[in-house]
Amino acid sequence: MATTTESKLTKTTFPVEGMSCASCAGSIESMLRSQEGVQEANVNFAGKTLQVAYEPEKVSPEQLRETVQEIGFDILVEKKTQEELEERQAAALTKLKRKTIVAGVLALPVFVLGMFFHDTFAWGNWVSLLLTAPILLWAGQRFFVGAWAQAKHFRANMDTLVALSTGIAFLFSLFNTVYPEFFLSRGLMPHVYYEAVAVIIAFILLGKYLEENAKDRSSSAIKKLMGLQPKTVRVIRNGSELEIKIEEVQVGDKVLLLPGERVPVDGEVVAGTTYVDESMLSGEPLPVQKQAGDMLFAGTINQKGSLQLVARKTGGETMLAHIIKLVQEAQGSKAPVQKLVDKIAGIFVPIVLVIAVLTFVAWLIVGGEAYLSEALLSTISVLVIACPCALGLATPTAIMVGVGRGAENGILIKDAVSLERAHKADVVILDKTGTITLGKPSVTDVVWADETVAQERLEQLFFSMEAQSEHPIAQAIYTFYREKGLQALQPASFNSLTGLGVEAVFEGTRYYSGNEKLLKQQHIQVPEHLLQAARQLQEDARTVIFFADATQALAVFAVSDPIKPASAEGIKAMQEAGLEVYMLTGDNQQTAAAVARQVGVAHYKAELLPNDKADFVKKLQAEGKVVAMVGDGINDAQALATADVSIAMGQGTDIAMDVANITLMRSDLMQVAGAVKLSRATVQTIHQNLFWAFFYNVICIPVAAGLLYPFTGFLLSPMVAGAAMALSSVSVVGNSLRLRGKRL
Repeated sequence: MATTTESKLTKTTFPVEGMSCASCAGSIESMLRSQEGVQEANVNFAGKTLQVAYEPEKVSPEQLRETVQEIGFDILVEKKTQEELEERQAAALTKLKRKTIVAGVLALPVFVLGMFFHDTFAWGNWVSLLLTAPILLWAGQRFFVGAWAQAKHFRANMDTLVALSTGIAFLFSLFNTVYPEFFLSRGLMPHVYYEAVAVIIAFILLGKYLEENAKDRSSSAIKKLMGLQPKTVRVIRNGSELEIKIEEVQVGDKVLLLPGERVPVDGEVVAGTTYVDESMLSGEPLPVQKQAGDMLFAGTINQKGSLQLVARKTGGETMLAHIIKLVQEAQGSKAPVQKLVDKIAGIFVPIVLVIAVLTFVAWLIVGGEAYLSEALLSTISVLVIACPCALGLATPTAIMVGVGRGAENGILIKDAVSLERAHKADVVILDKTGTITLGKPSVTDVVWADETVAQERLEQLFFSMEAQSEHPIAQAIYTFYREKGLQALQPASFNSLTGLGVEAVFEGTRYYSGNEKLLKQQHIQVPEHLLQAARQLQEDARTVIFFADATQALAVFAVSDPIKPASAEGIKAMQEAGLEVYMLTGDNQQTAAAVARQVGVAHYKAELLPNDKADFVKKLQAEGKVVAMVGDGINDAQALATADVSIAMGQGTDIAMDVANITLMRSDLMQVAGAVKLSRATVQTIHQNLFWAFFYNVICIPVAAGLLYPFTGFLLSPMVAGAAMALSSVSVVGNSLRLRGKRL
């Protein structure tokens, strides 16, 4: 159960039990929405979850549960771990399996007696009655209990259809078994339909069992994510080492971690050095070195050394928990098309009941009492075959599998609306810094005026000057030389020259570090080959820093924000997917042009402020474009919020990720094309599911009513209707599961 609170409104997700079709979901939603204090209620039939937004001062979770129980369902308001929920689901599935097997075993002799020996044995009807009764009253009990709970509130669902069809057939057969003279005296045969009752219930239970199994597979992504967190943790408290449950870890606990173990919480390393596999977050296969002061995240794997870390975030606050919550909420959300399907499913069952009554009446009007058996069989077939399960499963199963498939590939989708909307995108806007580039300036080139001079000493002096500066470029140079192991010296004097660079004195000699304007101001000579090198580096979109003494330039250094290795390939993949790609940046025109050229972007705009980016998004939208915006920083938040589809890089700021519809955990542009492909495949699957679900009912209901009988003599058996209904639901889920193999 996940909960978030905004002002006085509480948003909670509860597991739901007892649903059998889309109409069940609609009944729960309408009942809860009529409850005072409930603002919104959405049920995911496939995921068996309820997302409800309510005011806790007006209504409590217990009251919500009572409302749901009134119509024959239940919600789990007590906090349950995923393990406990899985145990409940496994127990329910085992119970369903047991009933399915028993119903199947008992139905077989009833079927054989009814189909092949109905006139052979005088006691055959009584044997069939004794075998069918436990199928109806025990194995099929859930249908009658559910139908009665709905009827008390003048509602109807799949349980209603099954209960009416099998109940009528059973009572009619029971009457003819006990008092066959009633029809014999009128010249009619007292037919019994025990085999139809038994086989229908057996088939429907089998279909539900296969359906539940398939739906369980559709949420495999959540189980994989849940499996990334260990169940127990070793901590040090009061000087003693204890092994406790993961739920009992508190912020500030010192956690012990051995090689090969998964990190249980988000925490800071306080002792030890190791390499950690962070591929579940970054997608990068190479392990990352970790030492004192570095952060570790729950779910990652410690590979080499032993560590001690202090827990900073535990339980639902960890990054892993945040990812799991996002996936759960997305899987439980509804796509816009589902709202229409829910409305149809809500009125579908009453329409079917009317059709069933009209079918029965039509048969009697046309054929009279002689066609009573045909009227009854046709009515039962209509009730059985018209179950709206396939309609109810068409959208949520595709959404669940699609969101799960995205999560497995590091694409976190906020909700079903985002997943559905992304397939319409025809323009992608990319921020440059941190999206196309790494967002971390670094030294790329060093050119010395004289290769014969003592470079080590000069490098140390240059490094010492940059160590005094807080400029981002100076920090890049400082990092470059610190990694080489250089030690900074303390200058005799140091001065920052605004807009030019810095100057410092070491052992009586004055040195300068800065741009070409600084050198001209100080009348410092620059060798021609050094000047040419600087011009070439600037053309390649690199920032150039000169290092000089009081008389001449000694070297030129180039700093740039490197392009991510996969950026060009990712942009190419977007273009091949039919997306028009733009690059927007606040950087200068020369740098923007160079980066755009290197990654293959034809359209770009430079020197833009955050509001300029948002205005450009609006401009494209005004032209009828559906815009996807990809960014990573605070400066992108406005444009992300304005775009039709917003995509944040996972290594960006929290603000960008909060605004975004989709978060890419690997910060890899290849995933942008992957997200769009996933959206297109999911929407295509939804359309396929809905087509076949509607087509199935449009074709099968008239056939079940007996439309073909006057022309061909064909009358659909209720047993075949039951099998067809079960198969339709399983086929929809199976079609959705094909998304699991989709290459992104």
